[in-house]
Amino acid sequence: MIRGLNSVMKRLLMTKSHLETPFYGKVVQGSKFTSEYAQYLKLPNGEVGSYFHDIPIDIDHKKHTVNMVVEVPRWSNAKFEISRDRAFNPIVQDNKNGKVRFVDNVFPAHGFIHNYGAIPQTWEDPTVVSAHEGVTGIKGDNDPLDCCEIGSAVLSMGDIKKVKVLGSLALIDQGELDWKVLVIDVNDPLATKVGNLNDVETYFPKLLGSTRSWFRNYKIPTGRPANEFAFNGQYKSVQETLEVIEECHASWVKLLEEDLTDKKLPQRQRAGGGVVFHPNELPDAPIPPEVGRWHYLKEN
Repeated sequence: MIRGLNSVMKRLLMTKSHLETPFYGKVVQGSKFTSEYAQYLKLPNGEVGSYFHDIPIDIDHKKHTVNMVVEVPRWSNAKFEISRDRAFNPIVQDNKNGKVRFVDNVFPAHGFIHNYGAIPQTWEDPTVVSAHEGVTGIKGDNDPLDCCEIGSAVLSMGDIKKVKVLGSLALIDQGELDWKVLVIDVNDPLATKVGNLNDVETYFPKLLGSTRSWFRNYKIPTGRPANEFAFNGQYKSVQETLEVIEECHASWVKLLEEDLTDKKLPQRQRAGGGVVFHPNELPDAPIPPEVGRWHYLKEN
């Protein structure tokens, strides 16, 4: 009888855990490293959803946590992102001048130096000019908030992670405000010890400076100038960053609720219509050999 009760309790606990942490799957179509590739969100009920709109932000101000959608695993070069143009906002590879984009290796970094992704249900509004001191007159970049996960594991594209907010950096990219939120997976071995920028400096020495340098320099090999930052490149604290996240969440609510007709704004189609996509994953396309090249920059 006791053995039977233990079995029942295990099933109840497993059910409770499943209810608290929904299982999100994926539906892949096309060949990776081509413009036709798309990875769609598959919801627990089997229908297709939006990485942008259907993953809850789940912000917790006491624990300083939010959800993150992983777009690019650390040390990889292909610039994948949540699409603003395709219905249901799948993860696709960014495209420029008809070619899929890869970031260059700027010595000593190989590809992205973080697990790179986005905070769902946030939007950097391009229709409103910022009035905040330090970023006056700058509009948002029309995407979800970017985040950089610094934990020890190399994550996978499409992972949904609960992460702790540690601070942020305000990048200005081609005249648009493009916040970079620094986070750590709550299940990382150091997550309980790292709660703010000072802790990051203690447990991840030189990471803050290296992050700033990477974002400043990563486009230089393509012939573009170095990126600039608001606030003289100074990081914002946890509380200041949470305020930015809340503001961008409010902008996302506006995006979905208001009658915005600008065709340049993100697609807003989301789950609820029972739409199901079937996988059609094809072999990966070859990565161009020049992606593996090292680029060396002189110190300014």
